[in-house]
Amino acid sequence: MSETSMAVGAWEALFRAQVSVMRELTECFPTNEISFNEYDVLFNLSNQPDRRARIRDLTRHLLLTQPSISRLVDRLASKGIVEKASDPGDGRGIIVAMTDEGYDLYRRTAVSHAEAIRRRVGGALDDDELASLADLCTKLRLGTPAGAGT
Repeated sequence: MSETSMAVGAWEALFRAQVSVMRELTECFPTNEISFNEYDVLFNLSNQPDRRARIRDLTRHLLLTQPSISRLVDRLASKGIVEKASDPGDGRGIIVAMTDEGYDLYRRTAVSHAEAIRRRVGGALDDDELASLADLCTKLRLGTPAGAGT
C-alpha cells in the first residue's frame, strides 16, 4: 500500500469515527437549555482566564465561522448565559464573558456530557488505546512530523 493510500485510509477512518461519535453525543446531549454548539462556546470560555475571550479567539477553537459564532453568542447573551462587551484595547473587537448563571449551566451540562463521552469513547477503547488516541490526535493537531515526539 502506498504512503498516500495509507494516509487517505487513516484520514477516512478518523473522519468517519468522528462523525459517528459526534452524532451519538449530539443525540444524547443532556440539556434542552442550550445546543451542542452553544455548549462548545461555553466549554471554550471555561478554559480561558476569567472565563472570557474575544470572539475572534474563539474561532480558533470552534468548527464554525465567525458569523455563526457571533449568532451563537447573541443567543447565549439573550439567555443571560454570556455577556458581550467592547474590547477596551480594540474597539472593533468583542469580548464574551460567561456569567455566573452560564457557568452553573455549563457545569451541570458538563458532568452529564462527560459521562456520555466516557461511555461512548471509553467504552470502545481501553486505557492504553485512549492514551494513544490522545497522543496521535495531539500530534495531528500540532502537525508534528512523523518520527518526532509530541
